[in-house]
Amino acid sequence: MTGRRKFIAQAAAVAAAPFISTSLTRALAATSKKKLGFAICGLGGLSEHQIAPALQKTANCRLAGIITDTPEKASSWKSKYNIPDKSVYTYDTMHRMADNPDIDVVYIVTPNALHLDNALAAAKAGKHVFCEKPMEISVERCQKMIDALKAARRMLGVAYRCQFEPSHLECMRLAHEKVFGSLKVIDAYFGFNIPPGVWRLKRELAGGGPLMDVGIYALQLTRYLTGEEPVWISGTTTHGDPARFSEVEESVIWQAKFPSGVISNCGASYNAAPNGYFRAIAEHGWFGMDPAFNYSGNRGTRSDGKPLEFPEPDPFAAEMDDFAQCILENKPSKVSGEEGLRDVKVMMAIYESARTGKPIELHT
Repeated sequence: MTGRRKFIAQAAAVAAAPFISTSLTRALAATSKKKLGFAICGLGGLSEHQIAPALQKTANCRLAGIITDTPEKASSWKSKYNIPDKSVYTYDTMHRMADNPDIDVVYIVTPNALHLDNALAAAKAGKHVFCEKPMEISVERCQKMIDALKAARRMLGVAYRCQFEPSHLECMRLAHEKVFGSLKVIDAYFGFNIPPGVWRLKRELAGGGPLMDVGIYALQLTRYLTGEEPVWISGTTTHGDPARFSEVEESVIWQAKFPSGVISNCGASYNAAPNGYFRAIAEHGWFGMDPAFNYSGNRGTRSDGKPLEFPEPDPFAAEMDDFAQCILENKPSKVSGEEGLRDVKVMMAIYESARTGKPIELHT
């Protein structure tokens, strides 16, 4: 409320003094705007190289704390980002954030199967939660996250950065406005060659292989291009090299049908050259991206030759700014916990189809 009163006072002053310049008016508004404090939970490569740097570019956010069990990382981050001792936590001391008003949001960047425990701790401390995808490793665990944040009256969001990337947003527009007519087929794939020994190859932590990690990009894409939920799924997995893939699949392919009649053909792999692309084929043309899911350098094309490339603001900064704005304005996030749950429901159906050798009927 203090910030709100300050803004009102500044606005009144501006109204009383018409000679004050527009630039000063904007400056006053900017200084009155609250930036939400984000604490990063899990300081791996994504946090170090993408999320923390992106926070420095945001309009609505600031890096206010860290959560790690590694003292060396804590020391390095404290020094680099000027984080006070009171805002450095371990996973066992996250509950103490309840006494730290500098932290508003916990951004969870830990292995998939740890998201629920981290979210429960954050919710108990009265903090909002922004969580890397996949949201969790089962439908039940996703639902527990949703219920915990609702009970705490805090917001839950999932880090679907492509929903904030301009070229993807343009592709959504082309699909929803039927610029090339109704969609008929979507082909999408994302994969890379994973090194041995990483946590993503352990079922207990990852919940699955490339489907959970990078296949979710292709799945999300089919859902936001169609604006629908799949009603039929057929999936197949391969396991290949036993040295790496004894616990999770090596590759996965699946086909889905949507209520409007769209068919999607998707795949993901942990044993292939890095690549991610999609093509959406409609009645009178097509559009797509290749590469489609990188942090930067994505390129789009259309069958009519018109441009489908846009300036690329940092997608991590964009998604965090949007989530903060939703909190500040008390409005729903388009990347809510319910959105994360829908993807996990479909991925579990893909695994069930692969296990049984039978297609799965889904009910929306």
